[in-house]
Amino acid sequence: MDEFDLKLLELVQENSRLTAEQLSETVGLSPTACQKRLKKMRDTGVITKDVSILNREIVGRSLTMIVEVTLERERPEFLDQFKETMLKTPEVMQCYYVTGNADFIVILTAKDMKDYEDFTRRFFFHNSNVKRFHTNVVMDNVKVGLSVPVSLS
Repeated sequence: MDEFDLKLLELVQENSRLTAEQLSETVGLSPTACQKRLKKMRDTGVITKDVSILNREIVGRSLTMIVEVTLERERPEFLDQFKETMLKTPEVMQCYYVTGNADFIVILTAKDMKDYEDFTRRFFFHNSNVKRFHTNVVMDNVKVGLSVPVSLS
């Protein structure tokens, strides 16, 4: 990757709806060259997804929880089972298998506390392999994003 690729990555992380013409003006390449470079970065897996970020409150999911989950047994089949369940669960926005005090960090949305309680019953209390979970309720979204800093180093 060169400085043009890095600039394109910065721009599309901020707004993936920029046109090739808009990218061209900022980067200093032709619109066709910008399109080709972005296609190559998508094809090679540098860019893995283009997404729309929703306003959770407007779509009725105003609560965000960050949950530390500790499993009873950490054998590969139990870890894989938990991962697969989280992958299939729409309320889960992000799930990380981590080191430290917990096995997983799960970031999810809920309509309200009753909705979250229902979630905990379905996925934590009814899962005999969940030893414990600790919930942090987000009070303010200070910074939310998935942008990755890029540089030539």
